[in-house]
Amino acid sequence: MDFRPRPRQRRGMSESSVNEPVPPDFYEFFAGGGMVRAGLGEGWRCRFANDFDPAKAAAYRANWGDGGLRVGDIAGLTASDLPGVADLMWGSFPCQDLSLAGVGAGLGGKRSGTFHDFWRLARALSAEGRGPRIVAVENVCGALTSHGGRDFEVICRTFAEAGYRCGALVINADRFLPQSRPRLFVIGVRGDVDPDPTVAGAVADGPFHPPALRRAVERLPVDLRNTVIWWRLAEPALPNQSLAAVVEAAPSDVRWHSAAETNRLLALMSPRNLAKVEAARRTGERCVGGLYRRTRRDAAGLRVQRAEVRFDIAGCLRTPAGGSSRQTLLVVEDGRVRSRLMSARETARLMGLPDSYRLPASFSAACHLTGDGVAVPVVRHLAAHLFEPLLAKAAGLRRAA
Repeated sequence: MDFRPRPRQRRGMSESSVNEPVPPDFYEFFAGGGMVRAGLGEGWRCRFANDFDPAKAAAYRANWGDGGLRVGDIAGLTASDLPGVADLMWGSFPCQDLSLAGVGAGLGGKRSGTFHDFWRLARALSAEGRGPRIVAVENVCGALTSHGGRDFEVICRTFAEAGYRCGALVINADRFLPQSRPRLFVIGVRGDVDPDPTVAGAVADGPFHPPALRRAVERLPVDLRNTVIWWRLAEPALPNQSLAAVVEAAPSDVRWHSAAETNRLLALMSPRNLAKVEAARRTGERCVGGLYRRTRRDAAGLRVQRAEVRFDIAGCLRTPAGGSSRQTLLVVEDGRVRSRLMSARETARLMGLPDSYRLPASFSAACHLTGDGVAVPVVRHLAAHLFEPLLAKAAGLRRAA
């Protein structure tokens, strides 16, 4: 499908070569291992990618080659570093300062504040007449409530002041994969792009506009609220893959816990979670669950460590900053309960990466890569049902003119 205006025929070019589809171009910032690139797919062309982490950059090169990749701090980049004109500019900026409790440094923090460096580049491109038609940013849902909603207002106002109308979506990866991973996607279109009503509405509608998002938009100043687009995104079919389906039969990078270690995990469970394990045992079938250690308050109000398990899908993958953040698998089979850490390949499968994807050799580096990434099928769904229709219409209008 051709999303962009066709070039004029030059001497020596055949008519068939002129009419060949031109792939849309994109820039990817905070690229990690290139999961956005994987989600966009082969029909898109990466013109530039950036990440400051050498280990992630090594994984990017191993899977996508070196073309277009620049390793280094985004603060050191200028518009002259970015080639050509991109149809899409994507930024999954760091989330560490945007806590769900809203007590972090927010967009004023050192890490999440790189959002402003991203937009410095976007504005510079626009000043040169190279502004991307679509700009998309992705982060944790805590961005909706951080600093009482002020950070979300800053995000929306930044889009508006740069000449982009934007709208937000909350998409949980559990619509595609056996992992609960809700994320906020704010997507803006350049002022000269007129979205079709099939993809853009005036009111909130559907599962990707949950109450928390609607409340965040309602808190915006009137001038911003009136410019918000409510993106209409098709609902995907429910995933047919279970958590058990991603489990490796014989992983090489993790070991099964001893019976004593497993019993210690079970001892951390509340009666409610122990009942889940017993229910799984009574089925007589092989049941696989994802387990996290969390800090909870007991009946007396004291903070205690708890182990919590669910047997339908995994919890949200995190980076391995500490032992409690690493997700554990609990396997109940033939009346026996076993446990171990999730392998690196299993975390990659939970992000929608194929087994052909080359992971870092280090277990910690691989889990850091996947825990920081964007779920691949979520990006593909956005591309198929929002980005590509928007670009197709924009190209059609240009050709008609």
